[in-house]
Amino acid sequence: MAEVKLTYEWGDGVYTLLSWFKKEKVKNARVLVAGAGALGNEVVKNLALFGVGHIYVVDFDQIEISNLTRSVLFRESDAMAHSYKAEVVARRAMEINPQIKVTPIVGNLFSEVGFGLYRSVDVVIGCLDSRIARYQLNRLCMRAGKTWIDGSIENLTGAVRVYAPGVCCYECGLSREEFNNIMLRTGCADVVRTQGKEGRVATTPISASIVGALQVQEAMKVIHQDDNAPTPFKTLQGKMLRYEGMTNSMNIYKFASWKSNCPAHERWDNIEKGEGLSASLTMKETMEQVKSLLAVTEVELNMRNNKFIDVIATDHPQKEFEVMVPESKLDAYIKANKELRQLSYKTLIHKHFFENIGERFPYMNLTLQEIGFPPYDVVEVTTEKGVYHVELTNDAHLYDID
Repeated sequence: MAEVKLTYEWGDGVYTLLSWFKKEKVKNARVLVAGAGALGNEVVKNLALFGVGHIYVVDFDQIEISNLTRSVLFRESDAMAHSYKAEVVARRAMEINPQIKVTPIVGNLFSEVGFGLYRSVDVVIGCLDSRIARYQLNRLCMRAGKTWIDGSIENLTGAVRVYAPGVCCYECGLSREEFNNIMLRTGCADVVRTQGKEGRVATTPISASIVGALQVQEAMKVIHQDDNAPTPFKTLQGKMLRYEGMTNSMNIYKFASWKSNCPAHERWDNIEKGEGLSASLTMKETMEQVKSLLAVTEVELNMRNNKFIDVIATDHPQKEFEVMVPESKLDAYIKANKELRQLSYKTLIHKHFFENIGERFPYMNLTLQEIGFPPYDVVEVTTEKGVYHVELTNDAHLYDID
């Protein structure tokens, strides 16, 4: 019997009945989802059901048995295989809707996702479980001029906030104590443990379902925004929606904070496209191309989101280790090294690192990616003519971007 192939457009006869739904906008939309845990599962599932054309899922964690109680896309076999959350979420979402593309990115959203990707998406959805990750995501979204939708869950409670440039900023809303704690955990040059997890928070699949659904609902409103025409929506921009399952209550609060002197409001607008530039080029090749592109003779690349570490030293025992990795990969290096892995957490580990890379950088044959620049990144370049921002445009195809 011949195989019957179905030919249909996802959502026809369903979403086309909605007066506000614009199929082409949704089909061509790009959404970045930061985090693939309980919230990320619900968000990606709902985006897939809506038929959002391309979803990018970022997470560096592996699946554990405890994740199965509230993560609809994970299976017991995934936990037994220690599969990466982002990869499993992407695969299962495309099983739900084979007409979309879901790209997994196994890595850190701040240092291993190119800034060009943040600039190319319509909206960012945060499904994160720490203040540090939210702080980092907020900075990237503000820099890219993108709205991001934050979700949080605990027990039977959940909250959704929508942050948008010029309206509200996550960093502006932090208390001094919260901000100082983040700075302490992200700014120490002599401490290695940069990606320590916060304590596990008890929650339920119900709160994840509700908050994830509300996040996607807000994302659909952003996708349907049209500068030339009014929309029928009211959004949560500058507000917080709080759901309390214990009392079956839901309230909306004003939650806008925008301080004129906040460093998170830095915006990168005038970006030079480097058509021949890629993270796979060596530093020497990159230097030559950047000089030609900008018509300059002196260049220095600033590692805004990472550092390159060539050597670490321990105080007890007193010993040096050549590591040659970006800071974002240092924890993994330590875990893979038997001698370093056995050191006490009280042992101080000092790092020799490079933040600014110029002509005297001793490792010019390393690629940008080996040093710590992800594909499709935007590199801040200091020259004798001033500071420029240069995109690694030749990597755009990796994310199906023309």
